[in-house]
Parts: sequence; structure tokens; C-alpha cells
Amino acid sequence: MDALADFGHSVVFERVRPLIGKGGDKLMPEVIGLDSESEEGKHIEERRSKIFLERYLPKLEPFPRARELLERFRAEGLRLVVATSAKKEEMDPLLKLCGGSDIVTDRTSSDDAEQSKPDTDIVTAALDRAEVAADEALMLGDTPYDVEAAMPVGVGTVALRSGGWDDTALAGAIAIYADARDLLQRYEQSPFRRSG
Repeated sequence: MDALADFGHSVVFERVRPLIGKGGDKLMPEVIGLDSESEEGKHIEERRSKIFLERYLPKLEPFPRARELLERFRAEGLRLVVATSAKKEEMDPLLKLCGGSDIVTDRTSSDDAEQSKPDTDIVTAALDRAEVAADEALMLGDTPYDVEAAMPVGVGTVALRSGGWDDTALAGAIAIYADARDLLQRYEQSPFRRSG
């Protein structure tokens, strides 16, 4: 919203909140009717990234037990690949923040896809990077757009409510947990354990 305001677009948080989890290529046209590939759209996206990295990233904290969950995945022998609508320059510091930089095997970002979530491009890129079939993979996500991006390619999604969405919004997920801590506590009965 800050970047939009810098370019004269006044948008209230309530308009943007239900779209969080989509990439800028989807969000910008929905919110202000502007193509993200237009000259102004590109300038807004550059400004948004700069604001996020300088103003908001330093204030972020990881969800409790996020690193422990990643360590558990690794201990189970699961190959970890990030599939995010964020840009690479944002993804790397976010992984570092949650303690996942040294655990996550591979990474795919909006830079690796034509279309961001909820389109399937990033999920497909992650499958290609991991060199696994869709039925051998599970996605861990926290927005309806994660579920929507994974379903058409045959990847089941385990959803976390920590993204601010309720069970109705996360419908289609094969399992739903409150957060990383909840999933870790119930890991033995989770789809991840059954897939390991």
C-alpha cells in the first residue's frame, strides 16, 4: 500500500488483505486496474520491494518453531523446495529470518515463473527443480492461493492458519493446522509423516 500511495493510488488495507499471497502481477490489476508489466507497474513493484526490504523486513519475526519444523522435515528425509510468489531478493532474507537458509534444498520464486500464485507456474517450477512427480510432493502453505496453485497439478497442500485464513478459505487442503508449532506437535499423524 505504501508503494501504491507513493504513486498516487490510495488503497485501504481491507482491499489488499484478502489478496495477500498472490503475486504483484495479480494484485496490482485487481486493486488499481494497472498491468504490473506497464512502466508504472514496474516502478511500483520496484518501490514495493525496496520498502519491504528496508522498512518491514527488519521488523519481522519468524513463527514459533518454524526452524524446528524444517529440521524435522529434513530429518524425515524430505527434500525441501520453496515455491513463493516473492521475488528472489525478498525470498533469501525471509529464509534466513526463519532459519531455513541452510535447510531448504532449492528455491523457486516469481522470477522462475511467468505467472504467480494462484496460477500453477511456481508449483510446477518447484516440482521441476526437485525432479519429483506431483504425487510424490506435498505443499505447505498458508493462503488459499497456495491450495489453488497446487491442486490443478495434483500436489496436495497442508495448510497453516498462521497466514490469517480460516478453514473455509483453506478448503481443498488435505490437512489444516493452526501453525508450525501445531503441525510439529501432531507431526506423527500428519500427511508429511505418511509420505516419508
